[in-house]
Amino acid sequence: MMEKKDQTMNSGQMEIELKEDEATGTYANLVMITHSPSEFILDFIAVMPGVPKAKVVKRMILTPDHAKRLADALSENVQKYESEHGTINGKQKVDFPMYRGPEAKA
Repeated sequence: MMEKKDQTMNSGQMEIELKEDEATGTYANLVMITHSPSEFILDFIAVMPGVPKAKVVKRMILTPDHAKRLADALSENVQKYESEHGTINGKQKVDFPMYRGPEAKA
């Protein structure tokens, strides 16, 4: 068994598990990003019209190298999306009260 696992790892393949409670995803329409010398913190937030309090629905903590790879992958995927579906209008004004979480410290 161990030998087969090593062969899988050597061939560059990895099994990824998606748990049922995560499979439907979590809605967020705002993300606040802070960083320290050792990590990036992404707070995904759901802001609902008429509700005075927004809720952080997910917090992701990434190393700087993973944050850079995420930024590159997201940029690549936005380019692919726009080539298939047209330009995303990212210039529209968003009038959300700004959330300021705790300052990140290493």
